[in-house]
Parts: sequence; C-alpha cells; structure tokens
Amino acid sequence: MAHVLMVVTAADAITLGDGTAHPTGFWAEELVELHRGLVAAGHGVDLATPGGARPPVDPGSLTGDAEESLRAYLAEIDALLAHSRALADVAEGEYDAIVLPGGHGPMVDLAADADLGRLLVDAVDREAVIGVLCHGPAGLLSAVREDGSFAFSGRRLTVFSDEEERQGGLGEGSPYLVESRLRELGALIEPGAPWSVTVVSDGTLVSGQNPQSSVATAQAIVDVLAAR
Repeated sequence: MAHVLMVVTAADAITLGDGTAHPTGFWAEELVELHRGLVAAGHGVDLATPGGARPPVDPGSLTGDAEESLRAYLAEIDALLAHSRALADVAEGEYDAIVLPGGHGPMVDLAADADLGRLLVDAVDREAVIGVLCHGPAGLLSAVREDGSFAFSGRRLTVFSDEEERQGGLGEGSPYLVESRLRELGALIEPGAPWSVTVVSDGTLVSGQNPQSSVATAQAIVDVLAAR
C-alpha cells in the first residue's frame, strides 16, 4: 500500500482579468474520482492544503446529473476534508506519491506555494509518483529549484488546455493560461482534443487533461504505483 498525499487548493475565489472575483475551489469530480480510485486500490490518502484550511468545493462542479452522487461522496469523506494537514508541516520523503486535483483554485494558491514546491522538487529527485489533473498542473509551477530552474522542464504532460480554457473555462478573463505558462518554463505539453479523455504518463509523472479524464487519470496513477 502506498502512502499518498493529495494536495488541494484552499482558494475559494480567483481574480479575473477585469479585477472581479469569481468563485472557485477544487473540482468535485476530480477530487472524488482520484480519491475513489486510490482508495479502491488499497492506498492510504492524506489531504493537505496551504495553512491546513478546509478546501472549498467549486460550486460550478456540483451541477448536472452527477451532483447527487458527488455530494454523497464528499459527505462520506467530510472528516478528511475537515482535517487537512498544513503543507508546511509535511516532511520531504514522507509520502510515496503526491496528487493534485484541479479546479481553478490551484492557479491562485498552489502555483506559488513554497512548501508545495519544496515537496515536488523532492518528489522529482527521488522519483516518487506525481499525479496532476486538469488545472492541478498549476501547482507544478511552484517547483523551482534553488538555482532558478523549473523541476518539470523537459517533462511530458497534459493539462487543461488553452483551447479548453477559451471554450469552456474562464475565457479571456483567466488571469493566465496554465498550458502556456508551463510551456514557457520548458514543460513538454501534449494536449489531446478539447474535452477528450487524455492521460499522459512520463515515468513517474502522470497527468490528465480535464474532468472527463478523471477516472482514467486515477487508474493511470494506480498503475504506476503498482509497478513500483
């Protein structure tokens, strides 16, 4: 059984390009399916946020046909959500894997969180498993080494694409585009068609593109953990 740390945003709003605040948080389907898949495979999952705050769910992710089942699962893991660890208290090497679900929230806090950056750099160096989904790769932006280099430069991954952001995300209001920012830092982005189920595995780095890729990303992470 692997010891997995799920790192989740604590941001409940994102400031748009025009200065207005837009509600955000974690995307329910992504957190639920990642957690469900890992636990079903027998892995232990802890949760951490900046400051140990309770992570807010993006209200936009609790709509549609799946709303009832998502709310039910979140209620089942309420104790986990209510007792998040503070990222600053997590030691390097403490977990076998680090997993980041999306929602626009990671763009706000995780992208610049020094403690997350510290843990991710350590995870890269010891080849621990790292799984990111949708906007979760925004958290990778924090992984800057002491020499100023980006820990994921040259690594293959996918992310909620710029085209998806324009089509069904924040559009032109987005404060920045995660795909573009990662490319600028040297990551090798391999996006699939908008809204397709797309997962990219590069060694111990597993990434999924969008909410549609949630189940497949969870399975890919489980597969990589099983191979170790």
